[in-house]
Amino acid sequence: MTEQSEKLPISEFYKVVDSVTIFKSEKWWEAIVVFESYGKRSIGFYLWQKRNDTWKRKHKFNVRNIDEWNKIKNAIEQLAPKLGSK
Repeated sequence: MTEQSEKLPISEFYKVVDSVTIFKSEKWWEAIVVFESYGKRSIGFYLWQKRNDTWKRKHKFNVRNIDEWNKIKNAIEQLAPKLGSK
């Protein structure tokens, strides 16, 4: 598992297999997490916000299988060049 100074604020219901923190500040935490539930693995894109000294999930987006990932990856690769200069 990737080095974490703090345990990911994910429900104990899920078994965390691995994770990568993308960004973390005093108030925001973004991470990509491989987790397992009911014997199936998914990748979750998480965004938490710290409120009252507690991390609360703000957004979660799951990728459930390789076909779904390929569709997402292709769409991002198609749109990413539009992030450049205006």
